[in-house]
Amino acid sequence: MTRLSVNVNKIATLRNARGADNPNLVQVVKYCEKFGAQGITVHPRNDERHITMKDVYDIASIVKTDFNVEGYPDKRFLKIINDIAPDQVTLVPDPPEVLTSNIGWRKSDLNVDLKGIIKDIKKLGSKVVIFVDPDKEMIDFAKEIGSDRIELYTGTYAKEYLKNREVSVIDYVNASIYAKEIGIEVNAGHDLDLNNLRYFKKSIPHIYEVSIGHALVSDALYLGLEKSIKSYLSCLK
Repeated sequence: MTRLSVNVNKIATLRNARGADNPNLVQVVKYCEKFGAQGITVHPRNDERHITMKDVYDIASIVKTDFNVEGYPDKRFLKIINDIAPDQVTLVPDPPEVLTSNIGWRKSDLNVDLKGIIKDIKKLGSKVVIFVDPDKEMIDFAKEIGSDRIELYTGTYAKEYLKNREVSVIDYVNASIYAKEIGIEVNAGHDLDLNNLRYFKKSIPHIYEVSIGHALVSDALYLGLEKSIKSYLSCLK
């Protein structure tokens, strides 16, 4: 079964709207795990518009499932990683001003020593993931620099799924098969929801993990958090 990691950024956004501690993020994490989530994801940005530094350390102290911390590998982010040594570290290419992670790493964009950073992170015992588009060149690059997994950016899939689902998934199927052949596990994330997730999983059975936040939290407004999580888990069976 593909693992579900719940991204709790949007819960933090809701809390921050009132400047207090309601909803309580630690309690939400505990409920997500209780309801069946196999992982928790956070993305601590520099402006702390959702997840704060304090949140990361608070969650790290109580999380019982796999803790995935994602972000751009600047000094602030790498300090967090060194302090808490999460189960998984997902490196994304977006600078601070970007609203959400909406593109994968590209060789032309690289201005950081990803290979060296990954080597240092793996010394902590963390698995390392780089965020990529379904591009064989970048999958080869992930292998070359020592990444344990890739996370496929699925925003394009979600958009094209509404037009033609068979066509929308072809590049992802091919990329995932190729990654598996060269020994890299495959995660996926961005705009996956209850409408398109089941077909994605059916098309790519060996997906290791999906990270879902915005859609799952939105569905929880209608269904409740427990039913929302269980609905997503059902899509992944």
